[in-house]
Parts: sequence; structure tokens; C-alpha cells
Amino acid sequence: MAARILVAFAVPPLAFAHESHPAAPPAAVSTEERAFLEENEAAMTKMMNDMAAKPTGDVDRDFVAMMTPHHQGAIDMAVIELRYGKNEQLRRIAQEIIVDQMQEIAAMKLAIGEPATDTTPAPTQSPPAPVAAGPHRPGMQMDMSNVMKK
Repeated sequence: MAARILVAFAVPPLAFAHESHPAAPPAAVSTEERAFLEENEAAMTKMMNDMAAKPTGDVDRDFVAMMTPHHQGAIDMAVIELRYGKNEQLRRIAQEIIVDQMQEIAAMKLAIGEPATDTTPAPTQSPPAPVAAGPHRPGMQMDMSNVMKK
């Protein structure tokens, strides 16, 4: 009986250990790694806080209200990978994540009748500049040049 109680109290912490975040990075971490970890933790915290949307009674709007910060969190983390990552394959994947997630945010907003152009530019973009007349899809272009430079 005592062994069962001991196991009952020991298993839940082990089962949920993957969900906890370290309080502080290890001391032996480089300055660049520390900056990466701090920025990533800030992005995760922002995403989780923003996902805690108050229910409105409209399931579709509530879904979009929770998924938009989730997708923005993926964008933010991908930008951090571009800023600090060295693996070219992962950097390309991060670029794809940014584009895909921005498109999904826009599609979700359009699906509930909100304008997709209200989305904020990805952190890899410069503020929008006046554009000459012609075909243009606002909010769907990105300038990755400043992130790609090392």
C-alpha cells in the first residue's frame, strides 16, 4: 500500500516534467545561447498569455482569437531561429514557418469576416512603405534580407 502511494505521488511530476521550463539557463551557456533562450522564453510567455482569450460565445471567433497568438508565437520563434541559428536547413524551415503561419492567420481572419490586412508585419519586415499602383497583396510580402545577414 505504501509503495502504491509513493508511486502515485512520484509519477505525475515525471509525466509532466516535459512541460516545465527551466527557471534560468545553465551558467556555462554562451552569450549568444543565453540571448536565444531569453528571447525564446519571452516569445513562449507572450504566446501563452495571448492565447488565454476570454470566450465570447462565438466558437469560431474564439478559435481564431486563440489560434492567432499560437501562430504568431511560431512566427516569433522562427524569427529567433533566423537570428541565432546556424543550420541552413532549419533556417529555410523557419522562413517557411513565417510565411505559412502569416498566411494561416490571414485565412482565419478572412474566414470570420475580419480584414487580413490588420495583421501586424512579421518582425522580419520593415514598416510598410508607400507602394506604386499595381497588383499588391498587403500583409503578404516579407523582406527577409535583414534577418538573413549574419
